[in-house]
Amino acid sequence: MLPENFKDKAINKGLVKAMANIKVPKKIKIMEVCGTHTMAIAEAGIKQFLPEGVSLISGPGCPVCVTPASKIDGFLELAMRKDIIVTTYGDMIRVPGSTRGDNLARRRAQGAKVEMVYSPVDALKVAEDNPSKQVVFIGVGFETTAPGTAAACIIAQERGLKNFFVLPMLKTVEPALRALEADDDFDIDGFLCPGHVATIIGEKGFEYLPNELKIPGVIAGFETGDILTAVYDLLSMIIDKKHSLKNDYQRGVLYEGNLAAMDIINKVFSPIDDEWRGLGVIKSSGLTFSKEFEKFNAEKRFDIHYKDVPALAGCKCGEIIKGKKTPAECPLFGKVCTTDDPVGPCMVSSEGACAAYYKYRPAE
Repeated sequence: MLPENFKDKAINKGLVKAMANIKVPKKIKIMEVCGTHTMAIAEAGIKQFLPEGVSLISGPGCPVCVTPASKIDGFLELAMRKDIIVTTYGDMIRVPGSTRGDNLARRRAQGAKVEMVYSPVDALKVAEDNPSKQVVFIGVGFETTAPGTAAACIIAQERGLKNFFVLPMLKTVEPALRALEADDDFDIDGFLCPGHVATIIGEKGFEYLPNELKIPGVIAGFETGDILTAVYDLLSMIIDKKHSLKNDYQRGVLYEGNLAAMDIINKVFSPIDDEWRGLGVIKSSGLTFSKEFEKFNAEKRFDIHYKDVPALAGCKCGEIIKGKKTPAECPLFGKVCTTDDPVGPCMVSSEGACAAYYKYRPAE
């Protein structure tokens, strides 16, 4: 099923009816691996339309959420240096490190120079406008934002900018999904694949799911009809025991992906073992600078070192990221931890599972 008009209410009602008629022989767990999907699912109330026995589980799809506290502590300390201006996406400003309430917003109140930007190119402008300062862009994200960060470094090199740097915190999705599947407690039956990432790596970038991991996957867009269609297709494959990959987001995702974007990523960055909140260190799951662009690496330029830090007491973000717990199963959720006073990153980020659950929770 692939509706041409994914916003057509009649089509969506038909999908809901078709979903209700599915006979589910066993409990089925589907994991979405995109924070935008998590928010869209919560906003549309899609879980209430699932057949009995079917669960949609949030996975490691929020780049802010999977950034470990040790790295957040690192850039919080960096922000306090007098000659530094830290530039970052909005979500990162309120994300706490290893101490509750300690974030870039608090450091800014203490005198740190922190500016919110909408893109790495905006950070370049900050560097050009402040030639006496060292400007550091916090490069967080998956394959979706990696091309923009890479392009900013290429532009900076062409312009001869000497005061622009990037703190490399980019991660790639495939190693994380492989790490999840290798877990002894892995019990996911299918993946709702992230449409944004797929626009870059293409349909072929997820072929390892059915071919190697023997798990079905569907690439989905972000409208209600997109997600309903993808879930229906996944359920059909799971019930029929078919290990396949389907692209239900063909208007945005090509089989080969965006080759120009992949070329620019590969030009500027190289794979590196990296730490994920909740998942630990995953081999070749991060991106650092290639030799040609190493001069933009803020870690080396400012000699940043990350210390092992304890997890925030009571916070279950790590378990939620792995799909082991739902936000409602965290003892802090909605009590100590709210969007106004968040404890962990899953409640801070606009793509976090806890933020989605909290915003769209049933009225009491």
